[in-house]
Amino acid sequence: MSQRRVLQVFEQYQNARTQFVQMVAELATRPQNIETLQNAGVVSLLRPLLLDVVPTIQQTAALALGRLANYNDDLAEAIVKGDILPQLVYSMAEQNRFYKKASAFVLRAVGKHSPQLAQAVVDCGALDTLVICLEDFDPGVKEAVAGALKNIARHNAELSQAVVDAGAVPLLVLCIQEPEIALKGAAASALSEIAKHSPELAQTVVDAGAIAHLAQMILNPDANLKLSQLIVNTGGVAAMIDCIGSCKGNTRLPGIMMLGYVAAHSENLAMAVIISKGVPQLAQCLSEEPEHHIKAATAWALGQIGRHTPEHAKAVAVSNTLPVLLSLYMSADTSEDLQIKSKKAIKNVLQKCTYLPALEPLLYEAPPNILKHVVGQFSKVLPHDSKARQLFVTSGGLKKIQEIKAEPGSLLQEYINSINECYPEEIVRYYSPGYSEILLQRIENYQPSAK
Repeated sequence: MSQRRVLQVFEQYQNARTQFVQMVAELATRPQNIETLQNAGVVSLLRPLLLDVVPTIQQTAALALGRLANYNDDLAEAIVKGDILPQLVYSMAEQNRFYKKASAFVLRAVGKHSPQLAQAVVDCGALDTLVICLEDFDPGVKEAVAGALKNIARHNAELSQAVVDAGAVPLLVLCIQEPEIALKGAAASALSEIAKHSPELAQTVVDAGAIAHLAQMILNPDANLKLSQLIVNTGGVAAMIDCIGSCKGNTRLPGIMMLGYVAAHSENLAMAVIISKGVPQLAQCLSEEPEHHIKAATAWALGQIGRHTPEHAKAVAVSNTLPVLLSLYMSADTSEDLQIKSKKAIKNVLQKCTYLPALEPLLYEAPPNILKHVVGQFSKVLPHDSKARQLFVTSGGLKKIQEIKAEPGSLLQEYINSINECYPEEIVRYYSPGYSEILLQRIENYQPSAK
């Protein structure tokens, strides 16, 4: 047999292996094929191909395993029981970027299903290798690794702590500073999963400088709606809110600003901040932070959240921030910037708020330039809401309206007239100032008819 024929045998074998892994990887993309592949013992057939002499066969085998593991926990469990993970991890540090990405994909797919499978990824020594790969020159490798770390950390505090102990957090913060949007998002998502489990883990993320860099993603002049949506989708807003709650002072400032910028982009993004419990956290900052520049940033952020729709405005109003903002606006000790930001935030919320119980306290405290906006909201809602009209009487609101001294022909007077038109004339007269004296006078002057 000639040398050429001998080499041809090896060439045919290589072509067959290549075709096999490519076909399996392709078949694994369609759910209807998974059970058949599983029953055919595909995992055990792919395992030796991870050590193939041909790099493309290794990479495609890893890709196929990742797709299988991603499908369900049974296949992920089969990969763990087949001792494939140590093999992947061992080869990962030595191979090219394509193999690293494919291997990280497998680890990510296995780790996502349960704490037990994520722990299996940790137990095979994957964390140290993954952290090393976070320093790879290729952004795609770092993105894949961040995804794997996220899926490990997402389950519980112990797994998150393992990721922290492996030294991942500082490198993930560096990844946020990279120019690639997808890498930024993957790193932000991983940090979010780490921070969510406990105040201590959130503090670790804060101490690594994550807040400033996450916020910078939004505060950058080139930031846009797409980037803000990415931050929300990857859990960055929830992580930021947790971080704001675990720190004090100027460390909070970038996070507060980030929430405001995210909320400013659209009502959906503002609602994401509300759903993530951002408003109570900002309300706490507004009350407890002594520095006026931090209060001013918080007031601005609350205004950006509340300016979109009545639902957004109600979320801000029910957090009891309006009286606090009003107090800051009216205080002689408040900085000019804080006064301006507080006034603007109040107006933003008032112009949309239709939840009257939250507005009623302002009837008694607001100065004329704010009061007209408060009364204006009552004049919009009361004509169309009979229950609100009843409550407005019993709460003393209608009486307070009659006590307001407005310039004839002014906008405020028009609003008062609109409110009064919602009630019978005798009711309005009854609650008008001086009417009780008129009644007493009438009683005094009344002469009952003698029988």
